[in-house]
Amino acid sequence: MNSYFRRQLADYVEYHRDPWNCAMHVLGIVVLFLGAILPLSSLPLGSLGLSSWAIPALGVPVTVATIAVLPVLTYWFLLDAALGTAIVGAAIVLLSVAAIIVAHATAAAMWSITAVLIVIGITSQIVGHRVFEQRQPALVDNPAHLLLGPMFVMAKLFIALGFRNDLAAVIAQVPQTIARNSSLYSEGGSHPRA
Repeated sequence: MNSYFRRQLADYVEYHRDPWNCAMHVLGIVVLFLGAILPLSSLPLGSLGLSSWAIPALGVPVTVATIAVLPVLTYWFLLDAALGTAIVGAAIVLLSVAAIIVAHATAAAMWSITAVLIVIGITSQIVGHRVFEQRQPALVDNPAHLLLGPMFVMAKLFIALGFRNDLAAVIAQVPQTIARNSSLYSEGGSHPRA
């Protein structure tokens, strides 16, 4: 784990202490990713002027969604190879789910599913922060945190499975600096940082 990722993860964890908020983020991140790639999965590479091809081992056609996720998957892999590899595996599953939906749904149904997924994803994260964490989302203070959510979720999974004590140490070392019943959690209050 590089020092940049260690610092970013420690900062992100500061906003995600409540287990229910973390659970809402698992749901939210997965459905938002699927909602984002679903419309792009309906576009073959030919729509970009590229020749179409498929991944032979999986028989999955490569779409605009596949190309669109490559930069962020590369970023996650460069932050941490093990977590990045696991996220690539999860992305392959979600790209396959998107391909199945596109193959079996009308365009109107696909757009309806996309809208529902995005609403569920955003709502679950807002509820997680407002109701359970009682703190604004991390990306309000640092927009780069938008890309750290999947890494955080995968790090929590690795820790729960007993892997990566180095990640557990980073996540555990960040103190919770504000008591839950503090007046700083009231509407409009500022939130000091550790």
